[in-house]
Amino acid sequence: MAIEISNPAELHDPTGFGYSHVARVSGELVLIAGQYDSDAEGHTTSADFGVQVDNAFANLGIALRSVGLDFADVAQLRTFIVDHNLDKLAVIGKKITEIWGERPPVQTLTGVAALALPGMLFEVDAVAVRG
Repeated sequence: MAIEISNPAELHDPTGFGYSHVARVSGELVLIAGQYDSDAEGHTTSADFGVQVDNAFANLGIALRSVGLDFADVAQLRTFIVDHNLDKLAVIGKKITEIWGERPPVQTLTGVAALALPGMLFEVDAVAVRG
């Protein structure tokens, strides 16, 4: 297996928060740039945070498939949230559980004042591994 996800017993169980503590990888690393709720011209399509999260992860899936990978190949996520709060964390946690179930990748979430374009509320980038 190219990615071995683990959660040391000495640390809290982070899976309820949508991440794991450790990802050990072997093989070729594939880096996916920040994906967000974008149309064909790169503009956001919705002011709704949940819609932006769904569309950002859909775009991440497209980027992964373009190099023959899928969500199961993701070892690390970095998420960026404008005006982060617990309600937004719950939306992201639900989406991550929907995609990865009980085996979420490692993740660092960063609350930010703004992202690259007006209207962007969420962005996700990824490190994936080709076995």
